[in-house]
Amino acid sequence: MSLKAFELVPAVEREMLMGDKARINVECIECCGKNLYIGTNDCFVYHFLLEEKISAEKVTFAATKQLHKYLGFKKAVSELKAASALNRLLVLCDNTITLVNMMNLEPIPTGARIKGAVTFTVNENPMSGDPFCVEVCIISVKRRTIQMFMVYEDRVQIVKEVSTPEQPCAVAVDGHYLCLALTTQYIILNYNTGISQDLFPYCSDEKRPIVKRIGRQEFLLAGPGGLGMFATVDGISQRAPVHWSENVIGAALCFPYVVALDDEFITVHSMLDQLLKQTLSFKEGHILQDFEGKVFVATNKGVYILVPLPLERQIQDLLSSHRVEEALILAKAARRNIPKEKFQVMYKRILQQAGFIHFAQLQFLEAKELFRSGQLDVRELISLYPFLLPTSSSFTRSHPPLHEYADLNQLTQGDQEKMTKCKRFLMSYLNEVRSTEVANGYKEDIDTALLKLYAEANHESLLDLLVSENFCLLTDSATWLEKHKKYFALGLLHHYNGQDAAALQLWVNIVNGDIQDSTRSDLYEYIVDFLTFCSDQELVWKYAEWVLQKSEEVGVQIFTKRPLEEQGKNSFNSDNVMNCLNKYPKSLVKYLEYLVLDKKIKKEKYHTHLAVLYLETVLKLKSVTTDNCVELTETQTKLRSLLQKSDFYRIHFILDKIKGMDLHMERAILYGKLEEHDKALHILVHESKDFAAAEDYCIWSSESKDLPYRQRLFHMLLSVYLNPGSSDCELVMAAVDLLNNHAAEFDAARVLQLVPDSWSVQLLSPFLTGAMRESIHAKRMTQITLGLAKAENLIYKHDKVKLKGSPVILSDKKLCQVCQSPFCEPAFVRYPNGGMVHTHCAANRLMNPNMTHHSQT
Repeated sequence: MSLKAFELVPAVEREMLMGDKARINVECIECCGKNLYIGTNDCFVYHFLLEEKISAEKVTFAATKQLHKYLGFKKAVSELKAASALNRLLVLCDNTITLVNMMNLEPIPTGARIKGAVTFTVNENPMSGDPFCVEVCIISVKRRTIQMFMVYEDRVQIVKEVSTPEQPCAVAVDGHYLCLALTTQYIILNYNTGISQDLFPYCSDEKRPIVKRIGRQEFLLAGPGGLGMFATVDGISQRAPVHWSENVIGAALCFPYVVALDDEFITVHSMLDQLLKQTLSFKEGHILQDFEGKVFVATNKGVYILVPLPLERQIQDLLSSHRVEEALILAKAARRNIPKEKFQVMYKRILQQAGFIHFAQLQFLEAKELFRSGQLDVRELISLYPFLLPTSSSFTRSHPPLHEYADLNQLTQGDQEKMTKCKRFLMSYLNEVRSTEVANGYKEDIDTALLKLYAEANHESLLDLLVSENFCLLTDSATWLEKHKKYFALGLLHHYNGQDAAALQLWVNIVNGDIQDSTRSDLYEYIVDFLTFCSDQELVWKYAEWVLQKSEEVGVQIFTKRPLEEQGKNSFNSDNVMNCLNKYPKSLVKYLEYLVLDKKIKKEKYHTHLAVLYLETVLKLKSVTTDNCVELTETQTKLRSLLQKSDFYRIHFILDKIKGMDLHMERAILYGKLEEHDKALHILVHESKDFAAAEDYCIWSSESKDLPYRQRLFHMLLSVYLNPGSSDCELVMAAVDLLNNHAAEFDAARVLQLVPDSWSVQLLSPFLTGAMRESIHAKRMTQITLGLAKAENLIYKHDKVKLKGSPVILSDKKLCQVCQSPFCEPAFVRYPNGGMVHTHCAANRLMNPNMTHHSQT
């Protein structure tokens, strides 16, 4: 594929050079600044002044002839080289290099020249360091000889002569290194050390060799098979070769391009990717050289310049042809020719353009990376999608535009599958960039666009977006959500924007069936949860009736699960809540359970109220059902548990309510709370005939009580069973079972006095065995305790004896070791070494720091 990298512009046309002299031919050219020199076959040197003109982005050159000079030889001028620092032009003619003045073309007065040169080149990386001399390398007429000269303003000096393995045909020089085309091969030769290195074979008899210095320590060579080969002074190639034609005449470099000339064409290859970029038809060309970034090409009759098009234009041409990779490679290479700040702006734009090209080809991964690298204003991408940008957005597209598409419809040509893929990509891309620096300054545009995409695609992430931090614009987003019937999401949007009343009204309408949205099947529960944690008290009370009407059991959670800090507010005090719940008995029970059982509030009215509600429910259920009713069983269990465990309800009030009712266990519990255990046990044994319940009653009634209290209850129950007025066999068996199952709870001696004499030992054997075991166990435990106490006492006695040690004898003849006065009182202090002192003398610790033992008698 072709790229227009250069334009061929005339520099010196035939008429200016030779007029009507048809036999004059151009043999060589040289350019230094605006000075153009041409050597001809009739031994003339022409000097022209080149003026570059730019109009309407078109470059032209105007050449003004300054003078021409005949050198006095009968042969053609072979080569020209300018040495501007010396104001000299080196002219090779008839194997002689003559130094002439650059301005008037007159030979220098000293007549200094170099003889015996077949061809020559100037070292552009000289080693001398002298700015007023030029290093010149010649191929000598002497066989297999290279000579190095120092050329000054008015003299020349040979500095080195080097022999070569074969006859050299062409040479280029860089520092101490010569790159030589010999008869059969190319070599690198260090003329300072004499060390050479073979590069690759080449036959000079078949093709014209090309040796061209293209940069520091790097050369371009015409290799076998029409290859343009790159070689460094180390003999290696750091670039892939370019493919030329077999009959290349010359080569030149204009970064990043290598230009080659053959019989019919000028070809332009990129050094970056080695691809052929441009081919220009050019017949009869025989000279191709580059001077200071300008590429000159000449026929026998005229001189032309290859003017490079601006790299930015070349890059845009590549992008227009969708040659993205080539454009990016060229853009990176442009860094060396463009100021840093300008390059960064240009390169970012190129990356963005390349991203849109990949995007249009649905190559989303590549597009994403290019958008990121190019720091794309993401609104450029959003603007492709109709109606996604908010109406309030002030965004306008880049000018000149980054792409050729009006919108997504044009890009996809209405293909719905492609459009869906593009929308999925934008969803993913916006979700990634919304929390990065890319979004700074226009987060509202990004989040609003993302919301619209999610809503349109019915995407699950819509809710995640709305319940997390977001910058969705309310007006645009609300309209879009309503359009797509996303009412639950619309409620979340209102909530995020502090409009809880609007949110709740929407959700209530959904639950009531006024509007349709199946986003959440548990929306009612969600509303209850929302109200539970809502800090707007008026809003909670406004919808309290609605949630309770929908479900008393669930609705009451707006009061029972409120955060503790909310419950303390006046609006939600217990009395207000209960007034509201009076119409909803199930809710009222749940709320009282919450107060009494969960919060453990010790207020009589709550406990009594809850007990009454339980009782009413039990009585109601008993009146309408005769079968085993789960609800009745559960409620009765709750009532009994409350009556047993609570100490804060009005016992007599409840007792009055259940008198005459078939609620034996409840009455028994209430009598037990009044410590009227005989009545309670009489009800359980004679009215309820529930002996197991009677035993349980004794157990739970004596919880946290001492053993005598428990024994009293069990003996009381035994007495009820053995009432002299009763001869019920069932009661007798209950008494036997009671004794045998709870032997440890009875005083065996008292039991033996109570039981009838007619009972056999075998009948009471479990009880007697248990009683004996308990008695023996108690006796043995007592003996162990006594033994341990005696042993402990013995230990203390032993310690006391040890502490007493040997006796200390004090008499009025003993003297205090500190004051040397006799002891007048029995109190003293004795030191470990046996010394004794007055107590007031020992008080001064500084005088006796070793004091460790104190004793008084």
